[in-house]
Amino acid sequence: MDLRIRGKTALITGGSRGIGLGAAKLLAEEGCNLHLVSRKQENLDAARQAILAVHKVEVTCHAVDLSVSAEATRLARALKSVDILVNNAGSIPQGSLAKIDDAALQASWSLKLFGFLNMAREIYTAMCERRSGVIINVIGASGERPRADYIAGSMANAALISMSRALGAESPAYGVRVVGLNPAATETERQKVRWEARAIQELGDASRWPELTKDYPFGRLASVDEIASTIVFLASGRASYISGTIVTVDGGRSFRDK
Repeated sequence: MDLRIRGKTALITGGSRGIGLGAAKLLAEEGCNLHLVSRKQENLDAARQAILAVHKVEVTCHAVDLSVSAEATRLARALKSVDILVNNAGSIPQGSLAKIDDAALQASWSLKLFGFLNMAREIYTAMCERRSGVIINVIGASGERPRADYIAGSMANAALISMSRALGAESPAYGVRVVGLNPAATETERQKVRWEARAIQELGDASRWPELTKDYPFGRLASVDEIASTIVFLASGRASYISGTIVTVDGGRSFRDK
């Protein structure tokens, strides 16, 4: 199936690893040129090499700390001509209201919440002026099903869901689409390290971590490719009437009792 995005340019934050890198690889497969953003230059270089070894596209890397508002705004202004923005960078620590302090809260929100907002502010405005473009916000299901033991993440994700719905309702008047994506727990490198640590504690063997996911849909975590494929489809011309909605990819887990 032709996704009608060959020759487009996509900007992926958090694009050097995990879901971001997965989406970058699939966008390159569809013929998109890429701008990858991450904090660490070495991770970006490795991602670029991996993509260029397979695909003949342009890949430009930007080692930028998006938790610094001025840096995020500067980058967004420099790259405001992109056709596709995938807001993906950021993670927020677990913790209840009593356990998470102001420093941790501000650090995590600076990247995941304000990083998304600062990138979208500049690029969305430019897309509306051109009357074309797509923004995909990779958020998290806790925004729709909040958890007290993940209070900071639940609050930030709820805000990003609201932003995606509000902009995505307005944006078709300007020829632009905005969509939110709530991925399930996904088998990224970072997640695998966490599961292995838990497996050591509970089972005495890191390699047994998949046993701990048997209660998840299909008895496993989502794969990076499953989430990335959804991102690429939503960004494509094949999804041209999807805007202002949140697509949850979690095997139905959000609607289970436990």
